[in-house]
Amino acid sequence: MEKLVIGVNTDQPGLGEKISETGKSYDAYAGFDIRVAKEIARNLGVNAANVSFEPVTSSNREELLEKGKVDLIVASYSITPDRKRDGVLFGGPYYVAHQDVMVRQSDAATIESIHDLAGKKVCKVEGSLSFERIKEEQGILAEPVNAAGYGKCLEKLIAGQLHAVSTDDLILAGLARRAAEQGHFMEVVGAPISDERYGVGLRAGDVDGCEAVNEAITKMYQDDTIPVHLHRWFDDSGLEPVETVPQFEGCE
Repeated sequence: MEKLVIGVNTDQPGLGEKISETGKSYDAYAGFDIRVAKEIARNLGVNAANVSFEPVTSSNREELLEKGKVDLIVASYSITPDRKRDGVLFGGPYYVAHQDVMVRQSDAATIESIHDLAGKKVCKVEGSLSFERIKEEQGILAEPVNAAGYGKCLEKLIAGQLHAVSTDDLILAGLARRAAEQGHFMEVVGAPISDERYGVGLRAGDVDGCEAVNEAITKMYQDDTIPVHLHRWFDDSGLEPVETVPQFEGCE
């Protein structure tokens, strides 16, 4: 493989965030997912000069894969049966996160679990399953407030337009750290409700690519790349990341 285009998030501090408008695509992003993406590319034998990142959102990931706009997606992309039915083949998972809830510290005494979100305004991001899991799986009648991405959710929470943001704990940890840097203090309540297996998205049928990605992920656990970068990006958030190797999905 001579060139590689990897879809990544742009607004998730600690995971995938665009940090420069002027640098090369390869150097313009930072976070845990970005490091995983770079290490996968390196293990696939692709020179850094031939790796580029393409911004993705929760709502367009499948479309970009299907149309060949990206070769891989490394973007807090949870492996689900519906996404597999939509034509996504997943390598990994490279990490298992857990859906949780983040609130302003001033509200932490009254919102202590997912069940306390009944009647509350909760962020809903198109293409993400987090709000639907609250409503459909947990049966909690929260009021959705739409946002284009989780960076926008944080803005709305700071502005008082929401009571809570509920999504994967790695995303929440990064958002909480970013809010603290701006003088706004959030709390992740620590009441997980799901396993979110972060996979590397590939086009359906790319079994060779999937197996190569799994080999790269295995190497990253063997040489401690993944544990080291989990601690690098999340230690100061208060989150205690899991360092054990997840069970792979399989490439068939």
